[in-house]
Amino acid sequence: MKKSTWLWIIATVLTLALAYFQRMTGPTYPVSGEITIDGKQIKYNFDRSHGGQGDHTVEINIDDETICAELYWKKYKTNDKWTSVVMTNQDGKIFASLPHQPPAGKLVYHVMIQKELEVVTLPEEGEVVIRFKGDVPAAILIPHIIFIFAAMLLSTRTGLEYFNKETNYKKLVLTTYILLLLGGMIFGPITQLYAFGALWTGFPFGYDLTDNKTLIAFIGWTIALIAVFNSQKPGRWIIFASILMFIIFLIPHSVLGSELDYSEGMDNHSQVD
Repeated sequence: MKKSTWLWIIATVLTLALAYFQRMTGPTYPVSGEITIDGKQIKYNFDRSHGGQGDHTVEINIDDETICAELYWKKYKTNDKWTSVVMTNQDGKIFASLPHQPPAGKLVYHVMIQKELEVVTLPEEGEVVIRFKGDVPAAILIPHIIFIFAAMLLSTRTGLEYFNKETNYKKLVLTTYILLLLGGMIFGPITQLYAFGALWTGFPFGYDLTDNKTLIAFIGWTIALIAVFNSQKPGRWIIFASILMFIIFLIPHSVLGSELDYSEGMDNHSQVD
């Protein structure tokens, strides 16, 4: 097998591992666990992101009609009192709804389950924070995901080109740059506009880490693009851009993302997660 093929395989494995790590560690990944009440095991899976219109349904599969439960919620980072909602026990599950919030609005919630004298709080430690967002059209979201994933793959592969005897930097660098431009700097902001009502909330307008890390990666590959056409030894700048992007994308997605500041009114956003 040619060395170039092996480099593509290594780049693909690293990119898939990076994407999996981002998904598993991000603040939008569901909170899940398992508890025991009255000798029965109950699994729960609480969402931390809600897209589109309508309220968000919190539900747990419980095949026991004698179990009672209440859903407690309030607006995130406010001094509001907890709102209690009695959950419906029906068809093998208990469920209740969280009220829909404006884009970037967040609610904090937990569930209390009771079986006779035994009471259990879910999750067992802390509460769950859920962020609401607008509906992003598939025609925008799908290209964004494809281009940004392809940019991550090409960035890694371009960096590994250093280990090839006959390097082909120009084509790889240019392709990486175009994919990052499309996925991160064009479709990324449009996706955010649909989801949170703001086209760009990174530097110099805010602290959105997703925007800022994309900007830093784009600057890194801009330097590499300039180097590949103007420097006799562009390898070090290309490796720098590749490593920089890999490190940046180790930061979980949506950390320090758009957040509605309820204390300043419904139209104000901050970028503190």
